[in-house]
Amino acid sequence: MELIYTKGKPGRRGSSLPKLDVPGSNSIPSSLMRKKAAQMPEVSELEAVRHFTLLSRKNMGVDSNFYPLGSCTMKYNPKLNEKIAAMTGFADLHPLLPQIRRGGALTQGALAVIYETERMLSELLGFSQTTMQPLAGAHGELTGVMLIAAYHKAHGDTKRKIMLIPDAAHGTNPASAAMAGFDTVTIPSDPHGNVDLEALKKELNENVAGIMLTCPNTLGMFDKNVKEICDLVHKAGAFAYCDGANFNAIVARLRPGDIGFDVMHVNLHKTFSTPHGAGGPGSGPVGVCEKLVPYLPVSCVVKRSDGTYALEYHHKASIGYIAPFYGNFGIILRAYAYLLTLGREGLVRVSENAVLNANYIRVKLLPYFDQQYPGYCMHECVFSATRQTEKGVHALDIAKALIDRGIHPPTIYFPLIVKEALMIEPTETESKEDIDRFIEVMIEIAKLADSNPESVKECPMTMPVKRLDETQAARKLDLASLE
Repeated sequence: MELIYTKGKPGRRGSSLPKLDVPGSNSIPSSLMRKKAAQMPEVSELEAVRHFTLLSRKNMGVDSNFYPLGSCTMKYNPKLNEKIAAMTGFADLHPLLPQIRRGGALTQGALAVIYETERMLSELLGFSQTTMQPLAGAHGELTGVMLIAAYHKAHGDTKRKIMLIPDAAHGTNPASAAMAGFDTVTIPSDPHGNVDLEALKKELNENVAGIMLTCPNTLGMFDKNVKEICDLVHKAGAFAYCDGANFNAIVARLRPGDIGFDVMHVNLHKTFSTPHGAGGPGSGPVGVCEKLVPYLPVSCVVKRSDGTYALEYHHKASIGYIAPFYGNFGIILRAYAYLLTLGREGLVRVSENAVLNANYIRVKLLPYFDQQYPGYCMHECVFSATRQTEKGVHALDIAKALIDRGIHPPTIYFPLIVKEALMIEPTETESKEDIDRFIEVMIEIAKLADSNPESVKECPMTMPVKRLDETQAARKLDLASLE
């Protein structure tokens, strides 16, 4: 696609470069040379700075707007963590520097961070060991189900090819299971939003490898039958996998390993307040019970008897490498700083406030929006805009109206089992004043949907562009129109 640059004038400059003095710079083959110069905008430094500054102001992010994106935990990233991640002793390390021998002192601090973070996560999750390798939540899911597959294969149980997945699961769950070679079977929810136990029992047999259960689930609820589910799955000879993307709701209050889960991924970029979004960065460590430890990917950091740290590669049953080097170190480092800053008491407050904020919103908005699965929620509340659709206003329209009012929309149309879903997660980092403003705006939009629905359907009105064909916008990006 050819971009059209509209800024600048011929001959205008914003920099002064020295004369080229690179030896052999004229030795580039003519076949590789441009036939004509690149058409770049010619602007002053001031024009360039203003252009990109103005573009940045058109973005919505956790540093600028209330960002209640459900199931994604888009909470504030403390700047202390950013400062620590930028320290030269960490940021300037090369991953191929020696571990212990000559020059090894340079890497001991980084290895200690990975090791100590792994130990803290294992304690919080209730597992024997955690791999820090996975580079995202879905990557952690894939790693977890690969570990399950490796265990069954090592024990000659090759007929276990089915992975059970509740209908309220994250969409990446069936994709991860399929990539690991499993066939997926969907388990429906009961009228209360829990896994339908009778439907689960009918599917459990000698061909089932495991179940992937989001806990708390995407309806924002903690399944009261979760321990019974794990017991039923174990009785069938299968494993219980916990999708820990919603760990924000129970961190330091409940250890999933203690209630029967065998393997679990947790998102550092959600629960432990590291940057999140735009396809990265991310990190999805996976904790496992003792019998899955032999199959963990390499490498892992170990602490030797002399107090030094080293990378261990010798695991004969390992599933092998799942990522280059040692995981997303910058994200692990930020999570380490967050864990040390809060401590166990601070993490308890995180989960308590996340749940309190979500239920506060739920109670305040119940008179205006439907709740398909009623009851107390955990870290997020899920409403349905079915009441508003009677006047022709859909969840998408409400989302666009929120943009006009300086608030990032919540997740819409997910989970799929909720009609016209509005999934709202305030996180624990938002003040009561900001949450109250969000509630007021949602009530305003609900009233407008009833009295003047067309005004809601026309939103956004204050943005540089109005409604886009979202499919075509992704395929035919036009940057010039955003200037």
